[in-house]
Amino acid sequence: MNHLAPLLLPWFAGNKRDLPWRRDREPYHVWLSEIMLQQTRVEAVRGYYSRFLQALPDIASLAEAPEDLLLKLWEGLGYYSRARNLQKAARIIRELHGGSFPRDYAAIRALPGIGDYTAGAISSICFDAPRAAVDGNVLRVLSRYRADHGDISLPQTKKAAARALEAVYPPEQCGDFTQALMELGATVCLPNGAPLCESCPLKARCRAKALGCQRELPVKAPKKPRKSRARTVLILLLGEKIALCRRPETGLLAGLWQLPDTEGSLSAREALELAERWGLHPTQLLQMQEKRHVFTHVTWEMRGYYIRCSAEGELSWFDRSLLQTQIGLPTAYRQFLDTFIV
Repeated sequence: MNHLAPLLLPWFAGNKRDLPWRRDREPYHVWLSEIMLQQTRVEAVRGYYSRFLQALPDIASLAEAPEDLLLKLWEGLGYYSRARNLQKAARIIRELHGGSFPRDYAAIRALPGIGDYTAGAISSICFDAPRAAVDGNVLRVLSRYRADHGDISLPQTKKAAARALEAVYPPEQCGDFTQALMELGATVCLPNGAPLCESCPLKARCRAKALGCQRELPVKAPKKPRKSRARTVLILLLGEKIALCRRPETGLLAGLWQLPDTEGSLSAREALELAERWGLHPTQLLQMQEKRHVFTHVTWEMRGYYIRCSAEGELSWFDRSLLQTQIGLPTAYRQFLDTFIV
């Protein structure tokens, strides 16, 4: 482990990607990027990161932002609780820390939406503290470097990795060391059995490479198979308006706007009957499309009916243009509008 920093830091200096959140060590920027990057590819985050900072350039503006604006800026990134927790944390920073991001690890870790990994990343990158940020990339690097066959999905494996790393953090280069580990896992020590060993600065000391077992690592218990659920979505049109409703305040996509839907796969006749029961007086069935959306633990098999109506019933109706400028829809529903000109 003592060889990690001397090998990684020169490599990182010459090979790091130019990412917008690496151009300074402002805690708000690092925090925002780390939250966005959870469950999301780097290339997808670039545009979101720039747009978000343009609209909400600091912690104060994030704390004060209307929720609809916050969720519109987050639209398409998924895991919307991340955005809500960002705002909750910003308000706590405003109220408890005078608007300045806390430097103390325990205070950072106590903020909503911040776990061990994010707290370690912020502490090391922004404040040069010897705190490890252990994610899948880092665990993969360490598993191969040490030929460790421990299950990386277990909390104790992550904690042990953090302890081992924190013992060798280089003084005054903690942020670079954290980012070098991340970068190596993201660009060289790749997942799915395909590491680029000949490009790796650790190759001379990597135990897995020496033993020829790098494609067997890391060890991770298989995930439980996702459940599958059928849903029928109604894209209801009334002149230039479209019907939306709020999801329940708890559960999947809690509190977000959505297209009206129901469980199960309805036939066209059943969909029109449902619209009639809602008091919408359907006048024309335009078309049907089938879509799929994959969440972490469940897959929605979705059937969407595009229906023109002549009455509003008890639903909420919005000018369609607002869906482009002000109202955010989860991707599961947005996909029905992206493939149909309404």
